[in-house]
Amino acid sequence: MKLQNELQLESALLETRRHFLKQCTSGLGMMALGTMFGSCGNESTKKQPVTNPLDVKIPHFAAKAKSVIFLHMCGSPSQLELWDYKPELAKLDGKPCPPSFLEGKKFAFIRGVPDMLGSVGVFKQHGQSGAWMSDYFTYLPQVADEISFLKAMYTDQFNHAPAQLFMHTGSARLGRPSMGSWVTYGLGSENANLPGFVVLTSGGKAPDAGKSVWGNGFLPSVYQGVQCRSEGDPVLFLSDPNGLDRDLRKKAIDALTAVNQQQYEEFKDPETLARIAQYEMAFKMQVSVPEVMDISKEPTYIHQLYGTQPGQSSFANNCLLARKLVEKGVRFVQLYDWGWDTHGDGKGTSLEFGLRDKINQIDQSITALLLDLKQRGMLDETLVVWGTEFGRTPMQENRNGKKMPFKGRDHHTDAFTCWMAGGGVKRGFSMGESDELGYFGIKDRTHIHDLQATILHQLGFDHEQLTYEFQGRNFRLTDTAGKVIKNVIA
Repeated sequence: MKLQNELQLESALLETRRHFLKQCTSGLGMMALGTMFGSCGNESTKKQPVTNPLDVKIPHFAAKAKSVIFLHMCGSPSQLELWDYKPELAKLDGKPCPPSFLEGKKFAFIRGVPDMLGSVGVFKQHGQSGAWMSDYFTYLPQVADEISFLKAMYTDQFNHAPAQLFMHTGSARLGRPSMGSWVTYGLGSENANLPGFVVLTSGGKAPDAGKSVWGNGFLPSVYQGVQCRSEGDPVLFLSDPNGLDRDLRKKAIDALTAVNQQQYEEFKDPETLARIAQYEMAFKMQVSVPEVMDISKEPTYIHQLYGTQPGQSSFANNCLLARKLVEKGVRFVQLYDWGWDTHGDGKGTSLEFGLRDKINQIDQSITALLLDLKQRGMLDETLVVWGTEFGRTPMQENRNGKKMPFKGRDHHTDAFTCWMAGGGVKRGFSMGESDELGYFGIKDRTHIHDLQATILHQLGFDHEQLTYEFQGRNFRLTDTAGKVIKNVIA
């Protein structure tokens, strides 16, 4: 009934004066202004034939990676406990913070003069590359020689939601397309039966920035991320209602497509093409998604490798699903794991206990993902990115000037660690260096926009040329900045 009602509504909207007057309540002047700013598309979109916006497209140059798996730890784990070995910081443990670290600086929670805090982790070098990792990890050292570290990352934002938006959309403000949306807009999808951009969440909550971190912004809505679940129905509201068989559903979609095509020919609104593609994709996904999201048929050794438990919602299950999705041709798979905010205001948010528990939840499965991709010959063409929205201070948090009950660190923008593996980046490599206390990047600093530019470069894009005209301006993921991190490319 819903499709039939929409079909009737679309027909009425094209024919009635009442609709015209209702839509023009802002005045004809606003209509003219909208035309001037290209609010319904640009010259290129107006000349588009009626084609599927998810059709495969050719990038600017030969790509080194075909797909991306981005692992984002929401809340920002401390680089000083995991990757960034600072023996000098340990010598200052418990001593008052130097005034130079506080003058003119703004922190989320630190007030007054906090104490310095040495790393809770015990560090050791691993692999032929000598990569530093702490004893928080048990499995990941096995693949140390596959990873390229960026140890002097920095950002502009120190609160979770705007920092997450900045990492994934290039802007701290709402309304910009996410990285996966840009990639799908630029490349299309290799699998006509699956979305080009899939999102998987774990940890019990969504990211602080909400679904905007996988939204399409001003791009046509067909490019937004499709959130799938490893527990229950893979996609909500995808199943046919009772009494509607698949043949009748197909006839209804065909009829609606014909009306939408007629509307596109008349108004040239690119969103109409997106609507056509979304209905067709949803129809195909009713068969393809349950199949690819079913991990129960994976062999026993794979479940043992990842530590997966079919039917449950977990980061481990999502890592295995990410491998299956890129194997099926999905361009961009985004994993968000919530619960990494380690302020030390409770046991669950402490560096001693909470952070160790979270690492135990991801250590085996991330290692398995890299090993599995490699054994299938997929790692060279799949770029795996591990990241977070910002770093942590070398000082212990003293919220409102009071000592916390457990060890924790405040938000920090000036130095943190991300890493990449596969997809044409160097193996067993480390770039960037923070000062001896881990406060500020002093060598080969890399900005969020630099990381974004590099990811696009590995997919075959010049980040300055992958643009979309909106309101009279060409927008891009990296805004007006960003440089490809050439030193990390193999």
